[in-house]
Amino acid sequence: MTTPRPLYRFYQVPACWLSWFVFGAVGLMLNAVCAVMLLFPHRERRGRAVRAMISRLFRAWAGWLHAVRLIYVEWVGFTPEALAGPAVYISNHPGLLDATFVLARLPDAICIFKPEIIRNPALGPAALMGGYVSGDSGVDLIRDVAERIAEGRSLLIFPEGTRTAPGAKLNPLKPGFALIATRARVPVRLIVIRAPRDLVPKGWPWWRAPDFPMTVEVELLGDLLAGPGESAAELTARAGRQISVALAR
Repeated sequence: MTTPRPLYRFYQVPACWLSWFVFGAVGLMLNAVCAVMLLFPHRERRGRAVRAMISRLFRAWAGWLHAVRLIYVEWVGFTPEALAGPAVYISNHPGLLDATFVLARLPDAICIFKPEIIRNPALGPAALMGGYVSGDSGVDLIRDVAERIAEGRSLLIFPEGTRTAPGAKLNPLKPGFALIATRARVPVRLIVIRAPRDLVPKGWPWWRAPDFPMTVEVELLGDLLAGPGESAAELTARAGRQISVALAR
């Protein structure tokens, strides 16, 4: 039986706020535990376990959103074969929740966070324990991330640098991901997120409930390898064209 639309709107606003409360409460508990773990020596040995826990929690978050009938996430192409081996994963960035949906499916992946997030006591401890990287050091950042990928981890990066501008399909891509992939000698894997325009885009306050329910499709397109003599700028442009074509389908 279908719920009448006015009644569903009356339900979805408190359900949205409750979901954010659950997300924040679980995140605070995780970061409190990680803050204690940071005090112990050899914390890097626990990084893989922390990354696995973060991935499981994000998968549970997607399950929660499904259960409360707000967001239905569909993952396409995320097979074990397609995810085998370290890689640099890049994706468009239409909304605030993108990283949670992608990291729910990626094996042993790190991210590059803004420095203010790493320094935030409510967010930083889990990021530090997971071996995530602060994006504030230019060439040193590229070298550091490439070394971590060469050790077997993968990287998720949103090369637009911020959420996609309102009215645009894709912001211009920054070439950092191409430099990292070339240095680490791993493929670039393209991810396309197809989401409604009002799923917390740039400029949308997190507490304002979108028009639920909605479906988000997260598709892994495949590998993108640098051609002989292809520069980072050329690889970046080619990645942007492929993502734009996929978004237009």
